[in-house]
Amino acid sequence: LAALAATANAHGAVTGIVADGVYFPGYKAEYHYSGKIPDGVVGWSAENLDNGYVGGDQTTYTSPDINCHKNAKPAAASAKVAAGGTVAWQWNTWPESHIGPVITYAANCGDDCSAVNKETLEWVKIEEAGYENGKWAAVELIATNNTWTTTVPKDLAAGKYVFRHEIIALHSANNANGAQNYPQCVNIEVTGSGTASPKGTLGSALYTAQDKGILFNPYGGSIDYTIPGPALMAGGSSGGSAPAPAPSASAAPSSSAAPAPSSSAAPA
Repeated sequence: LAALAATANAHGAVTGIVADGVYFPGYKAEYHYSGKIPDGVVGWSAENLDNGYVGGDQTTYTSPDINCHKNAKPAAASAKVAAGGTVAWQWNTWPESHIGPVITYAANCGDDCSAVNKETLEWVKIEEAGYENGKWAAVELIATNNTWTTTVPKDLAAGKYVFRHEIIALHSANNANGAQNYPQCVNIEVTGSGTASPKGTLGSALYTAQDKGILFNPYGGSIDYTIPGPALMAGGSSGGSAPAPAPSASAAPSSSAAPAPSSSAAPA
């Protein structure tokens, strides 16, 4: 048990978000063990029960797990945020040794995010931050209480989306298959008058093991880092976390399907 605890403490996961100042719960490992997912959880369930990562072999970037983590399944509920508003991602922990970029994507899920097939989601990069002014984005996240705040592009079209927030840990990335991906997904309904609906990229095509930002030596002296993945959408954010708003009281999340009952089964 001590070894398991040490492993769990070595990494991290998103356990809640603050969307335009309102807190919404994410998925927690305890729901897997209890067999129950409470109503209102907007985070996708996944089997990263040790706060672990996707990666470590040659299939990493073609596996369905690269979308939203291991055996991930959609959440029933959704948070709401206005285009131009913010989503603050609350990580339960993050170790200083796990340096790397922070990237956020959005994929339109049609009419019902709770029933979407993750392998069909087309991800649009709405934010990226890598190495700037002598500091990795993941280190900046630690300095803001393990929280990263994303500004939703003001031109993003209204609709129902899955947001994919990710840290890529590079502390072992100088070795083949050494990068560690930590994708975290939540359902978000974007409101507003935006009209931008750029073409996205399937999860299985986001990265390759040979990308400059995946196979990379972060300890090689002067750092010239290329953030991996598709190009940032017009109007997307780069270079650092946005200021986080103070959270207000929790609001009831929206759901295009019936809310998840308390007896919902955790992922297999």
